[in-house]
Amino acid sequence: MPEQLWLPGLEAPPTPTDGLFFAVLPDSNTAAGIAKLAQRLCGEARARGKPLAPGRLHVTLRHLGNFAGGLPQAHVQAAMQAAASIRMAPFTVEFDTVASFASKPRPGPLVLTGSDGVVGLHTLHDALQGALRDCGIGSRPGSTAVAFTPHVTLAYGLPWVAASPVEPVGWNVREFALIHSLLGRTRHLVLARWPLEGAEP
Repeated sequence: MPEQLWLPGLEAPPTPTDGLFFAVLPDSNTAAGIAKLAQRLCGEARARGKPLAPGRLHVTLRHLGNFAGGLPQAHVQAAMQAAASIRMAPFTVEFDTVASFASKPRPGPLVLTGSDGVVGLHTLHDALQGALRDCGIGSRPGSTAVAFTPHVTLAYGLPWVAASPVEPVGWNVREFALIHSLLGRTRHLVLARWPLEGAEP
């Protein structure tokens, strides 16, 4: 009988509804320019994938997890405590390559990446990693560390393409933010921002 296939304690885990991550956001003019580039590239690819709206463009610095039924406030408070301890001067970021995070032959994200122009993002990421560990948020035991690759996602669902250079896109990074992602609802809410004001003397 079908009911015999159901085993107590083995229910599927709840579907995540809320994500939390640190990010750097482009200014509105830069975001509009990136969105136009994404629209052009999607048109050239003739794919079903749609470019991200300017308000959703960002560089993820550190993903802090996906959760079901809302964000755990203790986790949010620890993340905010870590962010408040960061002391770093503003810097310029520049992306000069379009690349695919898809795996052949499946479609996937199309992104902007960079090399020397994203050094400041690596520095900020590393500072956040250390601060998060100090506040009790580290990599989960047994988890595999994923290398940080600074990028701006332009669109999802595009076919794989070889990396190619584009006209450099850059902006001055003067702050970073903690973002609440409403999963499946294409909305990002900024919970807090922290200015980059340089190291303490």
